Amino acid sequence: MSFPTRILAWYDRSARVLPWRIAPGSAEVPDPYRVWLAEVMLQQTTVAAVAGYFARFTDRWPTVADLAAAEDAEVMAAWAGLGYYARARNLLACARAVVADHGGRFPDSEAALRVLPGVGDYTAAAVAAIAFGRPAVVVDANIERVIARHRWIETPLPAAKRAIRAALEPLVPADRPGDFAQALMDLGATICTPRSPACGICPVTSDCRARGRPDVERVPVKPPKKAKPRRHGIAHWIERDGAIWLVRRPGRGMLGGMRALPGGDWTDLPPAESGLVSVDHGFTHFDLTLALICRDAPCETADAAAEGEWWPIAELDAAGLPTLYRKLVGKMLERRG
Repeated sequence: MSFPTRILAWYDRSARVLPWRIAPGSAEVPDPYRVWLAEVMLQQTTVAAVAGYFARFTDRWPTVADLAAAEDAEVMAAWAGLGYYARARNLLACARAVVADHGGRFPDSEAALRVLPGVGDYTAAAVAAIAFGRPAVVVDANIERVIARHRWIETPLPAAKRAIRAALEPLVPADRPGDFAQALMDLGATICTPRSPACGICPVTSDCRARGRPDVERVPVKPPKKAKPRRHGIAHWIERDGAIWLVRRPGRGMLGGMRALPGGDWTDLPPAESGLVSVDHGFTHFDLTLALICRDAPCETADAAAEGEWWPIAELDAAGLPTLYRKLVGKMLERRG
């Protein structure tokens, strides 16, 4: 049997049950909105982390038109904790473009999808294949690993991407491109895993060039990690009558549009003043140490100039704070007992 036939036969038996997915063989038609929303959420985020967010988003905004009409602050708050917050801003921009420019219907071609705000090559291919049955070449990290090992492509990433795509393109079946893409995703997530792949139960192990190799985990070959710089910052705990002062971060930049504790810029040098508590947090391009300092009132220049509000401490879970500030608040509350 051919590679696609074996992959699809395995998928028909073993497909993961996911809230955004149509089961293989179902007569149900995929909803492009749900497919797109899931693919955006899943970027650099695990399935386990996304499932709850996806359910809450689709309950609150069941259609792309509903999401397009939502307030920015509501969406950012609902996204809090999922990370990579530019995705949330792009999510809103894309939903509004679909409504304004396409009558509330996602375009059905890879090229047209790629024009939408925040939709890159991968997302366009995934939505085209899964939602519309277009024979697009979908390559995420799981698929990348499966193909790199099956064909034993030892070129280091990212240079290997071209060879992986070239190996995958002729394999995409015209009749089930969406299922084929999702099958490869599942294979990489459950069998051809980064560590200790289960080669003995893989449906394509018979002609896999990685089979039996002691160094199978080496492929795909990743470039050496660069050391990330460390930055430092302070945040202010300003409390009054059981509430704390929260500000809205600027719309652009790190954690843009999110509620946060007030504070100064993040710099390369540690602050002169030590904090009551501090947290370490990793961003894509740098690591941050953020210290918390108590103050009596908002500072006219740093805090009051930003959009802010007094938020009850007992209701902070509803504030939609990003993970960085949730960690810092949690440490402070623990310290207070």
